[in-house]
Amino acid sequence: MAAVVEALLDRFHERTPIRAGSLIVTVFGDAVVPRGGVLSLASLHEIMRAFRISDTLVRTALSRLVAEGWFERWKVGRNSYYRLTPQGQEAFAEATRRIYADPPHEWHGSFDLLLLENPQDRNALRGELSAAGYGTLGPDLLMGAGPAARTGPFLRLAATPADLPTARRLVEKAWPLAEIEARYRRFIDTYAGTLGALERGAGFTSLDALLVRILLIHDYRRAVLKDPLLPSRLLPRPWAGTGARALCGTIYRTLLPAAERWIDTHAQNDLGPLPAVDETFRQRFAAAEPAAELRIG
Repeated sequence: MAAVVEALLDRFHERTPIRAGSLIVTVFGDAVVPRGGVLSLASLHEIMRAFRISDTLVRTALSRLVAEGWFERWKVGRNSYYRLTPQGQEAFAEATRRIYADPPHEWHGSFDLLLLENPQDRNALRGELSAAGYGTLGPDLLMGAGPAARTGPFLRLAATPADLPTARRLVEKAWPLAEIEARYRRFIDTYAGTLGALERGAGFTSLDALLVRILLIHDYRRAVLKDPLLPSRLLPRPWAGTGARALCGTIYRTLLPAAERWIDTHAQNDLGPLPAVDETFRQRFAAAEPAAELRIG
């Protein structure tokens, strides 16, 4: 196994406790959903063992995910199979858009202001709106910088080009940009060496490529899902999120063919080998160019 893979696995296992369920979610979202969405427990065990995660821990994590309504499980003979529930599919669809699609670049010059007037629903609604990309200007006042994320009464605040400095100050107040950018910087620090190894022609097995691809998306997801993905005109320059996305896309596109070959030859669903990827899969990080042709050992 390439030294870069060992280093990334060591870093993953430095986190305590090991969140096997979260990694399983990444495996399904990144590698299984685009190929029909069903995976055998035996195939999942093979992948997770390569991550140094025991079968017992995987079973415990899966039981929790099933109980929480994320996955459904069924058996054919002695073999178990898993797929996302409709609830899980809906959550994955939104996460997939945020992770793989290009973020917005244009700002139409307005903010949407929402006043939370019902004290009983305030906390739950604030959490829902924050997840949808709204920032917080005060205990009862939220702000969005794009199209309204929900229907309902809101005030649209228009800005002129001369107001851009004020708009940026509002953004800095409403969203924790320094914290978000720090996440992206940690991601860059972690994976810059991986890109360097790929550019130098480091040898990878197809399983190495799959492991790094999954870890890459697992860590990028942790950063990007905390990011409201604001239009670039409203962000500090330079913005670490731009570099993190370019880095992630380049590594991802470089590893993709080899990682998919491992899935082709090893992963099984309840009918046999997984089907080919869907068309939307081919658009992931479409603007990124592979670093080099990957050398498979």
